[in-house]
Formats: sequence, structure tokens, C-alpha cells
Amino acid sequence: MITQEVLAEAKKLWDYHHLYHQPAPSDCILVLGSHDLRVADRGAELYLEGWAPILIFSGGLGNVTKGIWKDPEADRFARIALDKGVPAEAIFIENQSTNTGENILFTRRLLEEKGLNPHTFLLVQKPYMERRSYATFKKHWPDKELIVTSPQIAFEDYPNEEIPMERVINIMVGDLQRIRIYPEKGFQIPQEIPDEVWAAYEKLVAWGYTKHLAS
Repeated sequence: MITQEVLAEAKKLWDYHHLYHQPAPSDCILVLGSHDLRVADRGAELYLEGWAPILIFSGGLGNVTKGIWKDPEADRFARIALDKGVPAEAIFIENQSTNTGENILFTRRLLEEKGLNPHTFLLVQKPYMERRSYATFKKHWPDKELIVTSPQIAFEDYPNEEIPMERVINIMVGDLQRIRIYPEKGFQIPQEIPDEVWAAYEKLVAWGYTKHLAS
């Protein structure tokens, strides 16, 4: 049973994980793979709206999807984009990465192999992974300009059958922990965490939302 008190604290994490960037014309759209197919929808939508001339899908099988899917995230995402009318020649696929850092590094390698050097990126990710994706990208590719966006869905409406609220909260808690500890490991640039957000994190951990914490 998820109480209103739990939801109120979780909403503080949700709001913090959002960067509230607005899309702008960019050299490419980079969609980071995950278990949430709505991210692919958002990437295709941005391409079809004309925000960038190429659409890159990055993702092999990660922590969540390796247990539920046989085919790489990027391949599945690309099929969604094709079904929505994105032309095949506009789509690039990187389907070996298993985490956010590899998403960036392997995409960089793919673009170099293709002779492409985009400067401005429109990065698409799950709503509650906007900030961590930004911090990871800026660590590995600091000279690029970056806007981050995600499916435009409210916190209350986000959970579905595949991604129930309990999982959303567990992942948000784990991602906030990573925002705190990963800069020291060289995985991300530092991000300031307001005291109120960290207090919400500590409450959620005390209430047992620990399934996604890094060891």
C-alpha cells in the first residue's frame, strides 16, 4: 500500500529529477533506451516535429530489460519510430550499451565511425532520469550543447502495468543516490541536491524503497 505521505515525498524526487528544458532545433535527437517504450514515442514525435534531422537510439539490454526482453532496447525503439513514420535513413542504432555512461560513449564512437560530428543534442530519457542523464552526458562529452526532455506525463499518470508506482519510486530513490555518489567515481558531473529533496530520499529509504540502490 503506497500512502499519500509516500507519494508526497516521492513527488519531490520526481520534480527534482526533471530539468524542465524546452526543445530547440538541434543537430540530432539521442534517445536513451530503457524499459519504457513511451521514450521511443517521444523521440519519434520530436523528429517528426522537425527538431533535428537525425534520430539516434542507444541501448542494448540493461539491468531491467535483460530480464524481460530478448532484443536490444535500441532495436525495439527504432521499430516504434519506423511505425510512426520516421524514415529509416534518418535512424541510427547503437545497441550494445548497458548503462547511461555506455550510452554516451558508444554513441560517440558510432557517430565518429559515420563521420558525423553533431554539436547540439536533444536527449530523450524517462522523466525521472533527466537529471542523471544530463550529468552523465556532460561528464563524458562536455563540449557538446545539450537539452534534455522526456515523455510529457504527470507523476500521477506515469505508472502503468509494466512500470507500477512502486518501481518508479524505487528507481527514483536509486537515481538520486547515484546523483550524490557517482561524481566521485567519475561517472557524472556534480549536481546540487536541495536539503528538502535529500530529506525526502532519506524518508523513502527508511520506508523500504531500497531495491534500486547501488551497493
